[in-house]
Amino acid sequence: MSSTIIPLLINGIDITTTNASLSESACLFQPNLDNDTNRNIYAQLLRDRSEETQALIKEEISCSGLWAEINVADSIAIAEEVAATVTSGVLSGVAPVVRDPEAQAIVFKEPYGVVLGIAPWNAPLILGLRAIAAAVAAGNTVVFKGSEICPRTHHLIAKLFRDAGFPQGVVNFIQHSPADAASCFEAIVSHKAVRKCNFTGSTAVGRHIAQRAAFYLKPVTLELGGKNFAIVLEDADMEKAVDPVIFGAFLNSGQICMSTDVVLVARSVEQQFRNLVRTKLSQGAQQVTEVINAKSQLRITELVKNAMENGAEKTTVKSGSRDLPVMIENITPTMDFWTQEAFGPLLGLRAFDSEGEAVKIVNDCQYGLSGAIFSRNHMRALKLAKMLNTGAVHINSGTVHDEPCLPHGGRKESGWGRFGAYWAFEEFLQTKTVILHP
Repeated sequence: MSSTIIPLLINGIDITTTNASLSESACLFQPNLDNDTNRNIYAQLLRDRSEETQALIKEEISCSGLWAEINVADSIAIAEEVAATVTSGVLSGVAPVVRDPEAQAIVFKEPYGVVLGIAPWNAPLILGLRAIAAAVAAGNTVVFKGSEICPRTHHLIAKLFRDAGFPQGVVNFIQHSPADAASCFEAIVSHKAVRKCNFTGSTAVGRHIAQRAAFYLKPVTLELGGKNFAIVLEDADMEKAVDPVIFGAFLNSGQICMSTDVVLVARSVEQQFRNLVRTKLSQGAQQVTEVINAKSQLRITELVKNAMENGAEKTTVKSGSRDLPVMIENITPTMDFWTQEAFGPLLGLRAFDSEGEAVKIVNDCQYGLSGAIFSRNHMRALKLAKMLNTGAVHINSGTVHDEPCLPHGGRKESGWGRFGAYWAFEEFLQTKTVILHP
C-alpha cells in the first residue's frame, strides 16, 4: 500500500471533517426505543447475527466453538457497557471554584478527532470492537486497521456500525498486506488529523508503534504481550484451582494475551497439584485446535525443545497427530520459556518455597498483564495480590478473565493505558479549561 492514499479519504469521505459530536455518538449507542426490545442497536445486530459470526470466527482463526461463542457474547457486553457508560457522566465537564469570586471556570471533555485503532486476530470480534467503541462513543472518528488473518471478521465490525446507523466517515476500515504494515502505519500516524492511536498486539510491534507515534507527539494506548503466572498457595483448594489453570492455559490453544504461562506451586503441595494437572490435561486438549500458522508452531516447538535440553520434563496429551497440550515441568531461568511469552498450548510448572520467592519470580518478569492467586485465606491472597506488579490479579480464578465493566491493561512490557468502561473513555478524551471573567 502506498502512503499516497492518505489524506484520510475513506470511500470518498473526508473523515477529518466529520468528527462525531458527543451527543450524536452517544445517542447511537443508546437503547432503540422505537421497538419493544429496548436494546441498543449495535448489540442487537450482534445478537441477530450471532451464529453466522461465530462460524466466521471459527473459519478464520481455526478456534473452538467455545472461543467463538465467547467472542460474540463479550462483544455484545462491550456494546452494552459503552451505552451505559455514555450516560454515567464520563462525558460531562465540571465547574471548579476559582480564586476570583466573579470568575467561573469550566473544564470540558472533548474528543481527540481521528483515532487510529489496530487490533489483532486472536480474539477478533472482542478486540476489534474494543479498538473502536469507546473512541466513537467519546465523539471521535476511527480508522480501524484490521488484521490480514481475520479480514472478514474485522470488516464485519465496521459494517455493523454502518448498519446500526452511524454516519459515513465515523468508522472506517482499511486492510493491507503484511509487507505494507510499516509503511501504512507510518502514513496514517504521520497525518496531522490523526491525534491518537490504540494498539493491541505483540510487544515487539507495540514498541515500534510507540516509537513512531512519539516522534509525531501522538499519544498511544497499548495492550501488549503477557507472561502470566498463577500462584497456588499450600492452603488452596487444589481441586478448585486446577480447572482454572488448565482453562487459562489452553483456551484458544493458549493464544490469548492473558493465557496462563506458568503455575507456581507451593513446594509442600507441588506433587499433589502436578498429578491433578496431569489427569486434567485431556480437558485442556478439548480447547486446543490449531495454532495460527506454521511460524507459530515452530516457535512453540523450539520452546519445548530448549526446555527439554535444559533439564525440563514434559507431559503431553495426544491431539490428533500432535502431542498437545504440553505441561513443561521443573522450569528454570536457563530456559527460553522462562522469559518468552508462550502464546500457544504450553503450561510451565515450578515449585516455590516462600511467598517472597513467588512474588520475585512474577515481578522479575518483563511482562505485567494478568495474574492469579489460589488460597482459602482471602486476606492473605489480597495482601499478596497488592505485591504483584501486574495490571490485574484474580483470586481463586484464572488469569484469563476480563469484563467490559473493568479496566484492562498491563504494566511494564505489557503496555500502558486501559480499555474498558469509564477508563476507556478517559483514554479517548482531552481536557480543556475555560475561565470566564466579568
